[in-house]
Amino acid sequence: MVIQFQLKEYWLGIVLIVTSHYVFDVLKITYQKKKTKRTWFVIDQILHLFILIVAATIYTEFNYLAVHYYNDKYVLLLLAFLLLTKVSSIIIKQFITQWQPENKNENDASLAKAGRYIGILERLFVFVFVVTNHWEAIGFLITAKSVFRFGDLTSSKDRKLTEYILIGTLLSFGLAILIGILYSYAVIML
Repeated sequence: MVIQFQLKEYWLGIVLIVTSHYVFDVLKITYQKKKTKRTWFVIDQILHLFILIVAATIYTEFNYLAVHYYNDKYVLLLLAFLLLTKVSSIIIKQFITQWQPENKNENDASLAKAGRYIGILERLFVFVFVVTNHWEAIGFLITAKSVFRFGDLTSSKDRKLTEYILIGTLLSFGLAILIGILYSYAVIML
């Protein structure tokens, strides 16, 4: 299969997506305040998704599962992968930044962006466990993460850090489980 891009055929969709993306982001930046940042983020993402659906309907008939038109489980898997990695990371960051503890220790020995990559890996594992119907492995993963984190959290005696990590972990696992269930359901519907 050769991927071709025909600008003349898809110019309307391209203009619609690019223009609306710019307008939505300008509106978000203009009107959001510190307290409403998360609300504007959610509104912005919903509007972007709506425009993508509108652009898709210009060129195809709309079905509730857009992946139906591709009739290809690999496209659905790619979508799940993008949701598990990039999209989930952004959502989690938007929701937990309000509780981010101050970095009191300048000599922190943690790796740069390690938390982000740990979160991505745990979501990928949880997704695989949900899709393969190994729910018990999710409990094992939570237990393993708790054991590894226990020493860090008890030695720091920082309750805010503990709560921050717990909220991030639960959001991460929850999103991965949700994406796994939706993926499994969508595969059945194909």
